[in-house]
Amino acid sequence: MTTVRALLSENPAVIFSKTTCCISHSIISLIRKFGANPIIYELDELSNGDGIEEELMELGCNPSVPAVFIGKKLVGGANEIYSLNLESKLKPLLIDANAIWM
Repeated sequence: MTTVRALLSENPAVIFSKTTCCISHSIISLIRKFGANPIIYELDELSNGDGIEEELMELGCNPSVPAVFIGKKLVGGANEIYSLNLESKLKPLLIDANAIWM
């Protein structure tokens, strides 16, 4: 989990994805619509992507992508992000993490 933690320190919004995952693409688009500029790590394009994917699964991400971290905390995958959005809780979460400014 050392690699994942190190990658989280770079930005208040981090998404682990795969280029072949259409759900990941929709989650990235949703978060960007709020004005956030998340760091995206495409696991299938990284030399250590398999190791990072194993770390994500150890953290409870199943499936491993998309895995969304806001404010260095695991928020979850697509279901959790869509639920937060429907409950109008995603935007405040991004604001609290300084991923967007109002």
